[in-house]
Amino acid sequence: MIPTIRVQSFADWRDAARHLLAQQVPPHAVQWSETVESDDLFGAIGAVAQPRAHYGPEDVGQTAPANAGIDASSPATSPHAPARIPREMLRMLESAACFRAPDRYAFLYKLVWRWQNGQHDVLSAADEDGARLHAMVKTIRRETHKMHAYLRFRERAAGSGAPQFVAWFEPEHDVLHQVAAHFSRRMGQTTWMIGTPQATMLWDGTTLHAGPPLMHGPEDIADTGEAMWLTYYRSTFNPARLNVSVMHGHIASRYWKNMPEGALVPAMIADAAAGARRDGQTTTVGARHGVTIPISADAAQPKRDQPSTLDQCRRCDLWRNATQAVPGIGARSARIMLVGEQPGDQEDLAGMPFIGPAGQVLDDAFRQAGLDRASIYLTNAVKHFKWEPRGKRRLHKTPAQQEIAACAYWLEEELAAVAPAVIVALGGTALKAILGNPKATITNRLGTPFLHEARWIVAVYHPSYILRVPGDAAKAQAMDVLIEGLKRAQEYARSPAL
Repeated sequence: MIPTIRVQSFADWRDAARHLLAQQVPPHAVQWSETVESDDLFGAIGAVAQPRAHYGPEDVGQTAPANAGIDASSPATSPHAPARIPREMLRMLESAACFRAPDRYAFLYKLVWRWQNGQHDVLSAADEDGARLHAMVKTIRRETHKMHAYLRFRERAAGSGAPQFVAWFEPEHDVLHQVAAHFSRRMGQTTWMIGTPQATMLWDGTTLHAGPPLMHGPEDIADTGEAMWLTYYRSTFNPARLNVSVMHGHIASRYWKNMPEGALVPAMIADAAAGARRDGQTTTVGARHGVTIPISADAAQPKRDQPSTLDQCRRCDLWRNATQAVPGIGARSARIMLVGEQPGDQEDLAGMPFIGPAGQVLDDAFRQAGLDRASIYLTNAVKHFKWEPRGKRRLHKTPAQQEIAACAYWLEEELAAVAPAVIVALGGTALKAILGNPKATITNRLGTPFLHEARWIVAVYHPSYILRVPGDAAKAQAMDVLIEGLKRAQEYARSPAL
């Protein structure tokens, strides 16, 4: 009866092959079978410090030493000298072991048997077995690269416990251990987990843990920052440069289905086909500076109307990376109007001004000043959120003067519609917009009302300044300026000396 060797990993196969070669057991005299891993991720499996070898070009130096041996498990009782194979062959065998094929371990043993018996052409691509080995290694190298490129980590909600990031992928071959080693070196002590239909790998900040599958797909992951990422992805899409056949040629459809942006692609392709490609190209070309190319009148695009609503505003480029324009809010007959700088991250997502951390500081100031938020009008000098990426976070970036000037049209409309008696300028950007003076500063204006175009202006610190200024004493002083300014605004709103 032909014996069956049961293995769970390449390390198991290597140990078994050592013994079989030492006993001179030919390939046809043994069968190989794969066993299933334990179902306890953190208990029975234990830790995997690092795989013995890696397959990317950057990892060649971490393979086994030259002439690494597949030695007999018990040299004292083995009748033959231990088998020895070159380092390059060992690397290729370990890579080929990741190739999903029912006979993979039997094939690997056939290779080392042939090598042991002097058939060194087994490593040549001209040999039948050698050609298959090279093809398997090439496939694994490509699958590993694809998983590096198309794996998407999703961030879990704060306080939900480890791991901080979770990803789902469906590899065609068993490259999870190699990919996990790659990310463990590149993500430091950040905890994460990668799930596949066959297995799971978890990084606790210091050690890799292997286990059985724990998820069914990306729908099992709730990502707190995915809406922001999708907004960014949508804003960078240029329909004028769309080439569907090339896009599908570069990224196979099996990768798109597990990538969060994949859900947006069909609709964006449909929009491009329905006319967005032409419109997007016209807008882009018109915004560029360069040589004027004369064309006939009948080939020219018609002149586009200026935006009539804030949602349609394209007066500057801030709309490209913002979720939406954030209009002012409040009583249309308010005697006091508060003007801030621009929406923040939370305001951009919700479409309402002053609902984030700065809004909470402002609400506290309202209470201490005895001012009812519902009785005033709240707005910003710039209506779109200007930000720069830091990982998955969007950090505030101060608007440029040209962006303040571009948005002045909307601020003037609000001033005309509300007709406030007093305007509270929250910070320097708001004061520049209200006065139409790019050189205006709040340094000499803090808390002192002054007249401008028949309205009282009160300049105070922006609530976000109170949040970021260092030191409790400085925060308290800035808060006092804000509260006192709101009190003065109420006094002048009740009896303005115009």
